Amino acid sequence: MSVRELVVLGTASQVPTRHRNHNGYLLRWDGEGILFDPGEGTQRQMLRAGVAAHDINRICVTHFHGDHSLGLAGVIQRINLDRVPHEVSAHYPASGQRFFERLRYATAYRETVRLTEASVAADGVLAETASYTLEARRLSHPVESYGYRLTEPDGRRMLPEALAARGIQGPDVGRLQREGEVNGVRLEDVSEARPGQRFAFVMDTRLCDGVHALADGCDMLVIESTFLDEDEQLATDHGHLTAGQAARVARDAGVRHLVLTHFSQRYNDAEEFERQARPAGFEGELTVAKDLLRVPLPKRQQ
Repeated sequence: MSVRELVVLGTASQVPTRHRNHNGYLLRWDGEGILFDPGEGTQRQMLRAGVAAHDINRICVTHFHGDHSLGLAGVIQRINLDRVPHEVSAHYPASGQRFFERLRYATAYRETVRLTEASVAADGVLAETASYTLEARRLSHPVESYGYRLTEPDGRRMLPEALAARGIQGPDVGRLQREGEVNGVRLEDVSEARPGQRFAFVMDTRLCDGVHALADGCDMLVIESTFLDEDEQLATDHGHLTAGQAARVARDAGVRHLVLTHFSQRYNDAEEFERQARPAGFEGELTVAKDLLRVPLPKRQQ
């Protein structure tokens, strides 16, 4: 059975707290694991969350501030120590190539795994697999930053009553899905369109076109809300979002499940972020992220 869930490894922004580790998020998408923004301490958080190095197929770094990338050194060395049997791809802003290389080779270790570097220099598609397309969009932050979006290909949902009415059953159902027509019955006669799931990961940024493009129509949006609304000017000055801004993005984009994260150490009560997000008009499912939380993607839309 396929599993699609977000494993939250850390939720702090620049400074960790007693209860919040630096950033780190693993998206389980069917048989793959995509690790986003491994900050300092990610390797230990993986252990606590039951995430193994073998679970990682792809690493996506939004930008090279320490709370989003200092864990790379340990994660990469652990992937090699554990002799992960598959290739691992790494995406990150091309302008930070020197930072990636420093982190990749921060200390001596034996390389046993093929790690493919695939830096991001512009908006566009980064990878296409059978189960998703990965793309990046430029964000607005003091250093070059990109957000990431996974889009599952649209499919078809079979209609049992229509199949029965046309005498399609057993192995012929699978054949119809593969070939598009069986005994004069077309796939579109006995099925309906099923939109693919969409997931977006948006970290440090002001409001910009990239934020809205990434969020559009998402089943799950993981987005920074570093500041509360009363500190909106601070957010703008430092290239961040507030809880209300993030919620309005989700509202306008038709997001089904909003996950708020990346909280400033100045706030002790994370639930205040939800109390500000709801009045902003977002009515979907809302999660204020906590370290080691597992958040399943919403069920497919009917």
